[in-house]
Amino acid sequence: MARRRIHRTALTALPALLLLTGALAPGAARADDAPAPPRTVSAWLPYWDQENAYQDALAHAGQIRTISPFWYETKSATRVDGHPGAGERRIVNGLHDKGIQVVPTVMEQMKPGTLGAVMTSPARRAEHIDALLAVVRSRAYDGIDLDYETIAPSPDATYRAVRTGYADFVTDLCARLHGLRKQCFVTVSPKTRTSGRVWDYERLGAAADRLRIMAYNLHWAEGAPGPLCTPQWYDEILATATAQVPRAKLEMGIPAYGWNWAVGDKSRAQHVTWKDAEALRRKEKAPYTLDPDSSTPHFTYKDGTTRRTVWYQDARGTAAHLAVLRTHGVPNTVLWALGFEDPDVWKVLADG
Repeated sequence: MARRRIHRTALTALPALLLLTGALAPGAARADDAPAPPRTVSAWLPYWDQENAYQDALAHAGQIRTISPFWYETKSATRVDGHPGAGERRIVNGLHDKGIQVVPTVMEQMKPGTLGAVMTSPARRAEHIDALLAVVRSRAYDGIDLDYETIAPSPDATYRAVRTGYADFVTDLCARLHGLRKQCFVTVSPKTRTSGRVWDYERLGAAADRLRIMAYNLHWAEGAPGPLCTPQWYDEILATATAQVPRAKLEMGIPAYGWNWAVGDKSRAQHVTWKDAEALRRKEKAPYTLDPDSSTPHFTYKDGTTRRTVWYQDARGTAAHLAVLRTHGVPNTVLWALGFEDPDVWKVLADG
């Protein structure tokens, strides 16, 4: 909107260092086996559609490196709560049995300034690290994924302090996690000439095992209708990211959803998955149209007297966007989210 106890059922002969650095992913072949293609796909698993998303993960386990169940929410420096179904051992064990890392996401929805106050206090940062480590220790997790977004719009007067404090926090948290042989993932918004100033990509990338960029919502629910992402935007995002973060650590977030706007209405758009959008398009008998500039599908229809427009992403659009990742030498993707997607996207991702 997210480290390490490797499940070793079939991996006991792998050097621990390779597993920790990600040079050899869980499930990768040993030297005496036929080489396996690298697992470059990760995905978030939504708790509100947990069983469907879990079955989706199992069906594509051979392609998936990491699953991040969207399970936890930070409420304060010392309190991290679980969403419904958080920590379900059947899911953790089932994913491990397929050689998939389980790195749950911790998100937050604090009031403006609240998280920033934690990040700018060394004592409160330390308290929060302890609270997060308690989550990691609660199950056989392989690490943790931080999806902390309320600091992004920090005002001019405080953003430099928040930026430094968050980088200090991530550096300390990752060091503690690495001491436990766990992984540390950080999810951030895109950094361009006009966005993302609160993220110190260089320091976050140095500390974390993965820096996940949420490369979607170029047009979002409370803005004007339009594509969630474009190849041109991806090019700008990756030009910045690859200059500051090692390419092997980057995961480019790709959308499997869209928004349904009422044209000319400033009310919040309705969220739709690819499945929702395609079902609606067929119901309304709207033609399939791939926008030539953004390489994303869209359609318009009438709902009573209201004209509505839907922009979303599918496998054809994703294929066009992956070309930009190849240009920048970034092979790794993270899907938002399991159960939302066009089934054909898995072949597109397998082809790179």
